[in-house]
Amino acid sequence: MTSEISTDVRLDAPGKLTAREKRLARVWQTAPWLALAGVTVVPPAVLLLVYLLSGFSPIFLLLAITSAPFSLIIAMIVALFLVMYRRRWTRDLRDRLASDGITADEVGFFLHELTSGEKRSLREMEKKQALLADAYRETLALRLNATRLTTRARRDLLQVERRINRARYLNAPDTSVLLDELAQDRERLERLKQEGSSRRAEAEARLQMIEAAASRGASWAETNYMLERLNEGRKHLPIGLQTTRAEQQLREETERELRNELTQ
Repeated sequence: MTSEISTDVRLDAPGKLTAREKRLARVWQTAPWLALAGVTVVPPAVLLLVYLLSGFSPIFLLLAITSAPFSLIIAMIVALFLVMYRRRWTRDLRDRLASDGITADEVGFFLHELTSGEKRSLREMEKKQALLADAYRETLALRLNATRLTTRARRDLLQVERRINRARYLNAPDTSVLLDELAQDRERLERLKQEGSSRRAEAEARLQMIEAAASRGASWAETNYMLERLNEGRKHLPIGLQTTRAEQQLREETERELRNELTQ
């Protein structure tokens, strides 16, 4: 029943962070360390309790002492397994959240993609200037989206270039049509990469503007102006993401045509 409810929520909002995932994220932060402490301490503690309740039987004392190293080894294995599972769960969550664009509320899940300076500035603003911190998170979300867009476009460009090179060696009669379609894909991806680079440069400039405002103490009017500019920037980013999805569909169709040409 729980999995069905979760699936329904994701279908309604495939790229949004649910309340259940927020709770799971908090649990995963401490789960490996709690497991490490619990599995290490509980078996020897239980045996010591039995030792006390049994009238100080030496066999239980010996078992309690000898079980400590084994419990520690098992605890380390369990904690390692939980850490690996948490890493995979977090990676899948990030990919899903980024599928329709990273929002300001979701920046906390992408801290590993921020620079040390951005992390430090965000922490300082959260402590002293909450309004600027909100604006900073909005701009960080724009920068992360633009960076992912540029990286994806660059990676897809390499794939298209390899497909073009393979298509040139085909002796099929429709090779020219395939090459024309791949050339169009390359042009679209080039434009997409340039757009992503431009968006990233704009976001980085805004980050510096907010950092400068935080260092001198921004007024309410300045903060409102920043928020309005950020809202304008957010309206344009989903267009790039939709273009990326369209590019993905084009690549899949091109791959199918290429496989058909190879089989014929």
